[in-house]
Amino acid sequence: MGISKSKYQKFLQKIHVIIYGTNTVAGKLFDLVLLGLIVLSVALVALETVKGFDEKYHTFILISEWTITVFFTIEYAFRILTIKKKKTYIFSFYGIIDLISILPMYLSIFISGASVFAVIRAFRLLRLFKILNHPRFNLQSQQLKEAINSSRGKIMIFMYFMLVSTIIIGSIMYVVEGKENGFTSIPVSIYWAIVTLTTVGYGDLSPASPLGQFIASIVMIMGYGIIAVPTGIVSAEFAAYRSKKAEQNSLKICKSCKNDHNSDESVFCQICGNKL
Repeated sequence: MGISKSKYQKFLQKIHVIIYGTNTVAGKLFDLVLLGLIVLSVALVALETVKGFDEKYHTFILISEWTITVFFTIEYAFRILTIKKKKTYIFSFYGIIDLISILPMYLSIFISGASVFAVIRAFRLLRLFKILNHPRFNLQSQQLKEAINSSRGKIMIFMYFMLVSTIIIGSIMYVVEGKENGFTSIPVSIYWAIVTLTTVGYGDLSPASPLGQFIASIVMIMGYGIIAVPTGIVSAEFAAYRSKKAEQNSLKICKSCKNDHNSDESVFCQICGNKL
């Protein structure tokens, strides 16, 4: 009995390395297969909604979805069996997503059309960050996170300015165009202002009067400049953060991978190996 238990524990340890490991060939291969199945599953759910395709390949789609669901179910069970803190995984973000991703197909047995919710499996693509668990990617993601946090206040002020601007523009267009030209209310006019400022331009609502068209032209020109503002704010903070870190620590920035954690005495980049 003891030998059997030992073999079982060794088996679970091997499965744990494959499922949770990112530094082994088997672990990386498993993650790639998993991501491939997730993409395939989402594609099958999307194609199932295409009437002609579904009528022709319905049986193939159904068998494929059930095969993938069974694979995900086994994977979910092994994730629980091979981890010590089972509750931590079960109630974690990924644990909940993993569970929700397999439920739709089982619910479809009792509820017609529930299988379409299998598209939620797309959230499992976030596991890509696990595969990209490399110092270079971690460094860049940390820098981006710091830049976004630093620019949060400026972006909030910008969003407030945009909110006020759309209300003012929408109100003006409601007065200028009126109900006869489709601007039936201020909320509808604000919707037009948002669509125009973001340069989306659905075309479902457009000014007819010369004054309204002139205002619309100004709003369109404003839209091109406004789109670049948030990007510029984050980019400026991103550059400032890297420069500040380099100055504080007397570090060299690699021109190739932009790693700024090289010491002042370094000749080669510690991440990509290129000469500094």
